[in-house]
Amino acid sequence: MRRVARRLRRLLGGPWLFDSGLALVAASLSTGLFAELVDTAQPALPRLLVVLGHTLVLLHTLPLAARRRFPLAVLATSVASALAFAVLGLPPFFLGPPILVPVYTVAAYCGRRASLAGLAAVEAALALAAVRLGRVEVEPVAWVQFALILGAAWLLGRFVGDRRVYAAKLEQRTAELEQAREELARRAVAEERLRLARELHDVVAHSISVIAVQSGVGAHVANTQPKEAAKALAAIEATSRAALTELRRLLGVLRREGEPQGSLAPVPGLADLDSLLAEVAKAGLAVRLRVEGTPSPLPAGVDLSAYRIVQEALTNVIKHAGPARAQVVVGYHDQNVTVEVTDDGRGAAAPTGDGPVATGHGLIGMRERVAAFGGDLKVGPGPGGGFRVAARLPLAADRR
Repeated sequence: MRRVARRLRRLLGGPWLFDSGLALVAASLSTGLFAELVDTAQPALPRLLVVLGHTLVLLHTLPLAARRRFPLAVLATSVASALAFAVLGLPPFFLGPPILVPVYTVAAYCGRRASLAGLAAVEAALALAAVRLGRVEVEPVAWVQFALILGAAWLLGRFVGDRRVYAAKLEQRTAELEQAREELARRAVAEERLRLARELHDVVAHSISVIAVQSGVGAHVANTQPKEAAKALAAIEATSRAALTELRRLLGVLRREGEPQGSLAPVPGLADLDSLLAEVAKAGLAVRLRVEGTPSPLPAGVDLSAYRIVQEALTNVIKHAGPARAQVVVGYHDQNVTVEVTDDGRGAAAPTGDGPVATGHGLIGMRERVAAFGGDLKVGPGPGGGFRVAARLPLAADRR
């Protein structure tokens, strides 16, 4: 029922209803005027001529109901019926007002060439009718005036048609802009998801790796070295609490929709490397830190990214290098900061140089962080064995 009601409202509110009413009004008025002409004609018009006249009047007006769908055909029918009226010797002056409608419609709904051709055809038909009815007492000025009225109807139709085309283009442009806005929103959501996935990986993967190693140590020495097992459990507890703190911070970011973007960045930076290395040492990895240059305040994004790269590199050492020692070198320079993590473990298979790295999420995260600042990342076997991760982060973004 609702669907039927919607269709009924659409039909009642459609342009065809207006055009049908317009055609009926034009037919009624023209038929009435022609009937009055027949009644006052002296001598009386033949019956056949009267029937043909009524037929031409209806042929001239009723097709107006389809003027929007078939504008050129309706105009041609109107012109032909008016000329036939003149050929029969009947004055078509009362057919003039209805023909203004198809002239307007052709100008509004057809191209410029087609509408000009339609106007020229109507003007030519008007001239032929004037010649054919030259014996009828019709002022030439009236014909000229009607020709000008036809031109005005055409100009009005062109104006309305241009406005309609402009409105359609504007609506299309608005739809395209809305679609582009939605696409940008979807892209922003996807980028935010990738950022959160990277942050979660950085937070969780390191802590879980430390917990896994300490759990293995605790299980191995639980019976023979209770003190070492207790140390392992303490390290697991501390690492777990740190991971929970980081996770709560990230969840808080997700919940605070109105939080400014700057306050969403996690707090760790290169200044926190000592605590990171202490945590790693609890997992059984001996790490030496060397700082080159004079430490200076760094942009928040660069500071965070450098810290995360060191954290991920040490996590990979714990997971893949086996029994090993590691070294972290942080270099402060005028235009950039560099971090290098090397170990003397058994290494891992990974491409070298600046080309694509392995498909692990950690190395991908490093690559994305470095690329975000226009820096360089090199991963691969170290010169003396083991594995090496070296990153350069410009202090001013270099979008090459």
